[in-house]
Formats: sequence, structure tokens, C-alpha cells
Amino acid sequence: MSREQAAAAMERQARACADMDAALYAHLLARAAGDVRAGGPCATVIKGYEDSDADALVSIRLLGGVHALVLSGRAPELARFYPSTGGAYRAADAPACWAAFRAVVEAEHDMLRGWLRRSPQTNETGRANLLLAGLLHAVHEVGGLPVRLVELGASAGLNLRADRFRIEAAGFAWGPADSPVRLPEAWRGGAPDWLRAAAEAYPELTVVERLGCDVSPLDPGDSDGALALRAYLWPEHTARAARLAGALELAGRLPARVVAAGAADFLAGITPRPGTLTVVWHSVMRQYVPGEEWARVTAELDRLAAAGGTDAPVAHLSFEPHPREARNDFQLRARLGTGPERLLAEAHPHGLPA
Repeated sequence: MSREQAAAAMERQARACADMDAALYAHLLARAAGDVRAGGPCATVIKGYEDSDADALVSIRLLGGVHALVLSGRAPELARFYPSTGGAYRAADAPACWAAFRAVVEAEHDMLRGWLRRSPQTNETGRANLLLAGLLHAVHEVGGLPVRLVELGASAGLNLRADRFRIEAAGFAWGPADSPVRLPEAWRGGAPDWLRAAAEAYPELTVVERLGCDVSPLDPGDSDGALALRAYLWPEHTARAARLAGALELAGRLPARVVAAGAADFLAGITPRPGTLTVVWHSVMRQYVPGEEWARVTAELDRLAAAGGTDAPVAHLSFEPHPREARNDFQLRARLGTGPERLLAEAHPHGLPA
């Protein structure tokens, strides 16, 4: 029963990979599911994780661990199929690719068992497209106050530098022209009117604080932290890898602080600050927070909203899956103070395009 549950989860993730232009991972997970059912090396590596719930993303953890081996030069036979290391995958390569993958899983059992303890963290810079749009909207609403950025589930804190990224869409651009992080074709059919108005009014933002929390923060300046971020990117998504490289470069010269803490405890220490707009944001992290803790997070957000005012406003921005429907597009929602929550946009789970 446990193996069957794990295999079925891998097959679901394989279909999701196929839907998001990741044929390599779609193939490997489909074959890994069969290997789990047969009691092969994949079954041995994930032993004890078979009954983990869907949010544990055991399939993604396994793929990330193998990708880390590829990126660090420890799996040369497999690397020739990974675009992230200059390789290429074609349908005709499927048997050889799977054989190489299975051999790596078998040979690197201990490393992969350790890797499974890591939570998946891509620190997806594409999601800054939505967060930054929401931030511009909030700044526009409050008349251009300086900003305190507060991020829940910040990972390595890369998106705490989002105001230094560049968004580009048809007839629209915002952000430094020389930014190392470019988000092209960010909006289908061009940016919406509310974003255009905010971007025109505020071609630059003043960010006075960049602070985040994560239960297991990564240091973008540390080689192990950078490897983890790169490993959880899908190897065929080379544009995402280029954005990550730019974000890591930016992080090296623009400080941000990420503390090791749960979201609720972290928020309890945040208070509105006169003369600034406090923006609390998060993207695709709600699913990793237990229901009881999320109730505390909601209470803290309500406390902040009530404590804010005209001189010390608070905004809450979220980019998360649809709360009630299983859909591919995720939602950007914004709430200013104690006002109603607004749905501003929907986008691909990785943030591009909206």
C-alpha cells in the first residue's frame, strides 16, 4: 500500500512536469514510479517517506537530490541528458537516461537519503512578477510611502530584492534597465491598466528594510545554499536558471535578512512603523504551513492590519494556489489595511506569464 501511494504520487508529478514543459522529469518520474512498485533503488531511497502527504513533495526532493549530484559533477553519465549542464534529452534517449538515473540513485543512496530531509526551495524569481506588481499597486494606493518588505517563507531571500528586478511586457517595462534579473513577456497581452498606472506614478521604489523568515533559510552566498537553489530548478528550464544566477549575483551586493523562524512567531514581532508602508508577502508557501499555525498567521495579519493607519499602513500580498479549485493558474491577492481582499491577477505557478 505504501509503495503504491508513493508510485501514484510520482505519476501525478510526472503528469504535472509534462504539462510544464519538463519532458525529462516527466519520463524519469514515470519510470521511477515503476521502480518503486518493483522494490528497486528508488523504493529503497524513499523508504519511510512512502506515506508522506502530497505537500511533502517527495518526488521533487528525490529529483532535486539527483540534480545536485549532476550539477556538482558526481553523475557524469546522467549529466549528458541534463540541459542545466549542457546536455540534451530526446525521446530516443529515454532508455539510456533512465538507466543512468537509476544507477545514480543506487550508487548515491546515503546522499539522497540525507537530501530527502530538505524542503524543496527554488526561491522562484519568476513569482516576483506578481509580488512586485502587487507592491506597486499598494504603493500607489498609499501615495508613495517608503516600503518595508516582510516575506514569509523567504527561503534565501532573493525576492526581497524584487524592486531591483526588471519586468517586461508588450509596451511595458519597469525596473532598472541593467538589472541582472529580467522577467520578459511577463503579462499576456500587456500589463493591466492598474499596473501601468502604478508603474508610471512610481518608476522607482524606496525600500528601507528587507526582512524575511523561513523555517530552513538558505544563505545565497554559501555554495551549499546556492547548489540547493539550483538543484530544485528543473534542468530543462534554462531561463529560470539564468534568472536565478542573476538573483544570486544581486544578493551578493544588496543585503537582506532572513531569520530562522516559523511564520506566526515571526509575524508576532512585526509592528507597523510610522512613515512607511509595511508589506507582508508570500508566494506558494501556504501549503507547507500546518493549519493550526496558519490560523495564527491569519490572526497576526489581522492584528497588523488593525494596528496600521494612514501614517503606518500595512498591506498583505499573496501569490498562492486557488483556495477552492484545482487549477493551473495561481492567484495574486492584495489587502490594504482592514479593507477587503482583492484578486488582482492570475498566473502560471512559476509567475510567468500572468
